[in-house]
Amino acid sequence: MTQYIIRRLLLSIPALLGIVFFVFAIARLLPGDPCLSALGERATDEICNAFNERYGLNEPIHVQFFLYLGQLLRGDLGDSIRYGRPVTEILIERLPTTIELAVYSLLFASVLGVSLGLISALRRNSRTDVTTMFGAILGVSVPIFVLALILQFVFAVLLKGTVLQLPPSGRLSPGLQFETIPQAWGLEWVEGLPRAMLDFLSNIYTLNFTVTLQFGPLVDAIQHLILPVIALGTISLAIIARITRSSLLEVLGLDYIRTARAKGVADRNVLRRHAFRNAMLPVVTIIGLQLGLLLAGAVLTETVFNLTGVGRTMYDSIVGRDYIVVQGFTLIIAIIYLSVNLVVDISYAYLDPRIRLK
Repeated sequence: MTQYIIRRLLLSIPALLGIVFFVFAIARLLPGDPCLSALGERATDEICNAFNERYGLNEPIHVQFFLYLGQLLRGDLGDSIRYGRPVTEILIERLPTTIELAVYSLLFASVLGVSLGLISALRRNSRTDVTTMFGAILGVSVPIFVLALILQFVFAVLLKGTVLQLPPSGRLSPGLQFETIPQAWGLEWVEGLPRAMLDFLSNIYTLNFTVTLQFGPLVDAIQHLILPVIALGTISLAIIARITRSSLLEVLGLDYIRTARAKGVADRNVLRRHAFRNAMLPVVTIIGLQLGLLLAGAVLTETVFNLTGVGRTMYDSIVGRDYIVVQGFTLIIAIIYLSVNLVVDISYAYLDPRIRLK
């Protein structure tokens, strides 16, 4: 197992270098001038020359690339052209928003999708099965931004003044007072990397409010998350439900399932001990792949629900030709995606003992 993990980590290095190279090249092939995008009417030839020299944009492309690789090896993601701040600080502020949204959306889609797929498979061709699969097809067909607007209209307008009313946008109610982890635990004196980690965890609001026992803000944060999580996770939910159904039906038709039933094993034990774990292999693969789709779909969800996360930041940076932010955020997302795929591959050995990671 250890050798397998080390080998996968080593193989991830060329993948990350390839991602950095292609993002670096594509960003600079886009039409437009970063100086003009950042400064607008204030941009003159003299100012743009100084601007390009400051950010190294006057160097040949290959020189810019190797300078950027040198920064990465030092753990420096560079300074944003648009915001004039280190990319690391922007990541600490905005990446937690997208991580919180994607994780809860994936949890919502996985739990409900696997449950619905299991029910459909056990009641094949019944009214429940047909209704569930029709809902799955509908869930895949409705675009994220359309579903988001419908949810806002229903729960923030039609149900206004009822117990089912939910906030239509934002992460917290305006004016809500709360403490971060350093403030609540008396760790404001901490500096450097530990402080950056504490600030990052503090910006994951549900985690922050849970560990600091701030239950009022926690309830408020959860209420603000419900609609965007449903909007973002519905497509993944529908896909997971259909994959679970088809995989479980395939396993239930295999010889060893019929043998177990012929030996008198109860249907509940056949499902739990023999069928379910083997049927979960393709489902786990799909769940891992859905994380990338959730991070990508967060662009629309964050825009509709006014959430300042990775999606909106990446969009603004691409429009503003902020190469440094695009490269930094893409690299971090790629690392997260590769890490999730590694966890998915390792989980195969647990789900199916016949698989050996050698």
